[in-house]
Amino acid sequence: MNTTKHILIAGCGDLGLRAAHLLLQQGHVVYGLRRNPPKPPIPAQTTVPQIKWIPADLCQPDSMQALPEKISDIVYCPTPSQRTENAYRAIFIQGLDNLLDKLNTTWLRRIVFISSSAVYGEHHGNWVDENTPLLPLGMNGRVLQEAEQQLHALPYKSIILRLSGLYGPEKLQLLARIRAGQTRVPRHETHFANRIHIEDAAAAIVHCLHLHQPAPCYLVSDNTPLPIDELYDWLANAMQVPCPPEGAPPAGIGNKRLINTLLLESGFRLRWPDTKQGYTALLNDQSV
Repeated sequence: MNTTKHILIAGCGDLGLRAAHLLLQQGHVVYGLRRNPPKPPIPAQTTVPQIKWIPADLCQPDSMQALPEKISDIVYCPTPSQRTENAYRAIFIQGLDNLLDKLNTTWLRRIVFISSSAVYGEHHGNWVDENTPLLPLGMNGRVLQEAEQQLHALPYKSIILRLSGLYGPEKLQLLARIRAGQTRVPRHETHFANRIHIEDAAAAIVHCLHLHQPAPCYLVSDNTPLPIDELYDWLANAMQVPCPPEGAPPAGIGNKRLINTLLLESGFRLRWPDTKQGYTALLNDQSV
């Protein structure tokens, strides 16, 4: 067992919750910061270690007056309130500044920052890795690139995790859109989709918190980038609904295949290395 860490998960939503529960199972003390924390269980009803919730808003410094002491690690994985540049900058750049300004950082050793593969530009279907130059096409990628640069200037060991598209029990939007006939796919050119199961993404966060000599950045994606039309047609067939019609590829993300070799070489193992296998398990779940 590793030395007990005191870990603050800032923006503790679906992904952060999964990471928090893994960390609690390892015996660490976990704080979850979010605007509206869930109600804790009645103490008499549970003996399992629980997340210590902090009701606060990263964009409102005055709301962070009661932050805990002795935080050794931060996982920074908030969600913007809106898909606008102002909202992205407020949460990913100013929000991190606000948190570090209010937190007693005497014990802080490591920050794991959840970024996105949107920081890459257009690569025409080629493979990209952690060393591929960044030239983001969209607003979200540009702000995240700036946030990454800010992070590396801080006096703490920082690890950036660039996640591909999340899917899993809490991330069913794509399935709903395919069922509703709201998706389009490019059929005259191959345009790739990269995915990571939310369970694997959470496990990768925990893995990187424990690495002794981590790289500054890891791509977090599974082993099977797939043409969008192949993936969406396969999902439609699995759900027994019509395949999506021809249309433009998603805007602002570029066409690329993500290489996860560096993460795997660090000792990480994917539970769901194949996108179709992961979605099969999801579709077989009676709750879907």
